[in-house]
Amino acid sequence: MKDVNIGICGLGTVGSGTWEVLQRNARTIAGRAGCNLRVARVANRRPRPDLGLGDTPFSTDVNDVVNDPDIDVVVELIGGYDDARRLVLAAIDQGKHVVTANKALIAVYGNEIFEAASSKNVIVAYEAGVAGGIPVIKAIREGLAANRIQWLAGIINGTGNYILTEMRAGRDFDEVLKEAQELGYAEADPTFDVEGIDAAHKLTIMASAAFGVPLQFDRAYTEGIANITPYDIAHAEALGYRVKHLGIARSREAGIELRVHPTLVPVNNLIAKVDGVLNAILVDGDAVGQTMYHGPGAGDEATASAVIADLVDVARTVASGSDQRVPYLGFEPEAITEHEILPPAEIRSAYYLRIQALDRPGVLAKVASIMSENAINIESIMQKESELHEGRIPLILLTHTVQEKQVNDAIAEMEALPEVEGRVVRIRAENFL
Repeated sequence: MKDVNIGICGLGTVGSGTWEVLQRNARTIAGRAGCNLRVARVANRRPRPDLGLGDTPFSTDVNDVVNDPDIDVVVELIGGYDDARRLVLAAIDQGKHVVTANKALIAVYGNEIFEAASSKNVIVAYEAGVAGGIPVIKAIREGLAANRIQWLAGIINGTGNYILTEMRAGRDFDEVLKEAQELGYAEADPTFDVEGIDAAHKLTIMASAAFGVPLQFDRAYTEGIANITPYDIAHAEALGYRVKHLGIARSREAGIELRVHPTLVPVNNLIAKVDGVLNAILVDGDAVGQTMYHGPGAGDEATASAVIADLVDVARTVASGSDQRVPYLGFEPEAITEHEILPPAEIRSAYYLRIQALDRPGVLAKVASIMSENAINIESIMQKESELHEGRIPLILLTHTVQEKQVNDAIAEMEALPEVEGRVVRIRAENFL
């Protein structure tokens, strides 16, 4: 069999997993690729004697991989923005194919990278950047190619899903976050996970592949989970919903919704049943209907599975000399079109609202009048006498689907009522019908 020479940049969690799986399953991988995937050089800032690299050339400078004339495919697993961008563009400039697990790189610089790769006629593959070992990019670009995708929604950050799962038992956010850090599910600085930035990177990529639009991470709306309380989680359950931190992209006539935020999901929906650090993505196509992709969204060998799947695709092309390949975003470049990314005020959703009100006659009537004046229909109201405390009682409303601007206006009016104390808690809800 022909050898296709691989250069791995970065031997952290994913890089070491990729090395291990390539060695362990070399025969199976070669049988699928029709060639040998030979790791010809690796680079990492620190030596990794624990991996048993043997005679494989090792360097602490990733540029040695890029500049090696024998390397056919550069695997970028160093993460981050600037260094990774320079590495990938240098590899492309030298005519080398690229496989990356770096969702931040693709979400922010993907348009530039794909344009450079197109000019050099090389492949840039990024399956491992979205949902770890779940082959959702391949499903969207290839398996669902016949469909006009209408929306997609997913749990695409395992850290946030773990935290919300544990909070269902009544535990506070800070307590569970600390536990997640101790277990290695959350970084020392968890901002990207709990504020929705990591999920927004992944959502941006999926939305572009689903709708054939340029990558526009800077237009994605993000809202984190730090303000979610066990109280609201419990009351959402009482209403028949579970709170999940979702990335949602929906194509509408006016434009595309691109948003990450806590979301109430009906408890009988498949995505509501996905707990812990697992990921799951629902995709709705006009021909196939709803499909779901579920599994580990991170981890060494789970993500390595996606990296190597991309390597197999690239190696087949290299070994055969074929110019036939799947477009970077699943659409030919001339078919990529600009679409308006809708601002938050224009999205449409149902809403869970919690109002802290004084226990006085007529408060509910005033709230209902405000909702009516803003053309918001109420699906259900919850108010428990047992929760009356010091003359104050929470009032919980669940609305029908409505434009967010109407809800914003209604909230402002309710917060101005003398009988309402503090801010109105607002969590969006989706039924995925």
